Amino acid sequence: MAADWLGSLVSINCGPTLGVYQGEVSSVDQSCQTISLRQPFHNGVKCPVPEVTFSAIDIKDLKILDIRNGNAQTSSSVSTNSKSNPVAVPKGDPRTVDTVNSPQSFSKSYGDRHLEVPKGFRRRHNSWSSSSRGANQVTPKKNGVKNGSSQMKQRDDECFGDGIDDGLDTDFDFEGNLALFDKAAVFSEIDTSERRNGARSRGTPQEQTPSRYRHDENILEGKPVVYRQITVPQPGAKEYCTDSGLVVPSILYDLHKRLLLVAERHGLTLERRLEMTGVCASQMALTLLGGPNRFTPKNLHQRPTVALLCGPHVQGAQGISCGRHLANHEVEVVLFLPNFVKMVDPVTCELTLFNKTGGKQVSNIKDLPDTPVDLIIDCLDCHENTFLMDQPWYRAAADWANQNRAPVLSLDPPVSGQGQAVEAKWSLSLCLPLPLGEGAGSVYLCDIGIPRQVFQEVGIKYHSPFGCKFVIPLHSA
Repeated sequence: MAADWLGSLVSINCGPTLGVYQGEVSSVDQSCQTISLRQPFHNGVKCPVPEVTFSAIDIKDLKILDIRNGNAQTSSSVSTNSKSNPVAVPKGDPRTVDTVNSPQSFSKSYGDRHLEVPKGFRRRHNSWSSSSRGANQVTPKKNGVKNGSSQMKQRDDECFGDGIDDGLDTDFDFEGNLALFDKAAVFSEIDTSERRNGARSRGTPQEQTPSRYRHDENILEGKPVVYRQITVPQPGAKEYCTDSGLVVPSILYDLHKRLLLVAERHGLTLERRLEMTGVCASQMALTLLGGPNRFTPKNLHQRPTVALLCGPHVQGAQGISCGRHLANHEVEVVLFLPNFVKMVDPVTCELTLFNKTGGKQVSNIKDLPDTPVDLIIDCLDCHENTFLMDQPWYRAAADWANQNRAPVLSLDPPVSGQGQAVEAKWSLSLCLPLPLGEGAGSVYLCDIGIPRQVFQEVGIKYHSPFGCKFVIPLHSA
């Protein structure tokens, strides 16, 4: 009798502590009152062990889900719960208990439910619809064989068949529908509406060419850019332009001198101009020496060396101020300044401050470095006194600079008809450039803080071309 149930699918309820198990009956021991399940599922989850054995004491309820053995005479639901109703199926009866597709739905029991489905609502065939037939309902067979194909078709109809319009089999005519759209009329209506509201007309795609903008360019339309924002009463022989295209005219030295005198009368004294020039020149020199790639705490053993060639004049004082700032930034500065000529007051003051930085000062060309240095700053020339070029110390310093093979930065070079004694790679002009020659190299411009009204007082219409910087490059226009 016990062998008749082998291979059947059963559900065993062991109470709230042990839970519900489902599986295929592998063995039944009547003497020990035990039953074993093969490939068991515990509360809908597959067990890690291939077989589980239960004692009759632990079983609260046992339900037969599917009878696999055709020799079984009866199929019943044995329960230790007094509320359960056994179901008996006699041998050979052409009925069988409805098979549940997924073992995970074995633990779901909803009882007999009767819900009214609204018209046009698709009933989905799931575990509820399977169990809603009731405990005593069975699935009929046709000619003694389970009607599998008809049953699957019925389930498909329940899920997907209701409410489907057969007219959707016809392909949608995209071309015909697109032909109904009058694009020209729609764009004309948009243009008319925008003109009425005062907005800018976008035009049709055929009439409009898309603009390309850089990542740093403003896409909003503004006023047209005026590139000639600086006009001078007496322009020089050359014109320059910035990277953004602004025109910077050169001025004659007489106008440059008058501009500095007016600025000094308004409070921009020579000491303030020297300090501003020294800061800008040192910032440019630090960039030329390598900038942040060289001036790091890990690179202090490779301190750059700068040779500073200065004369006894205002341009020399500007160079000494630059050397002081470079020495404060851990640059080895070697200052050449002749001591047998008369010094002006600005040079003496700047030299006193420079000696406080620990920089090296020499008055003989032989004391300059024998090996090439990193940078040479040339401040030998003077705007006023052009006879210095005939002095022996000047010629010796110029020859040393030309033979050292180091790049040369010329600070505030004058306009000389005889050309540059030292071939410069870069030249730094103040406020507005002078018409420099080819020997000046690449021209840069620094801002020394002259207000706009000072420019207007000498007849210069001025708008600052510096932007966010104090030193900018200039290009020949």
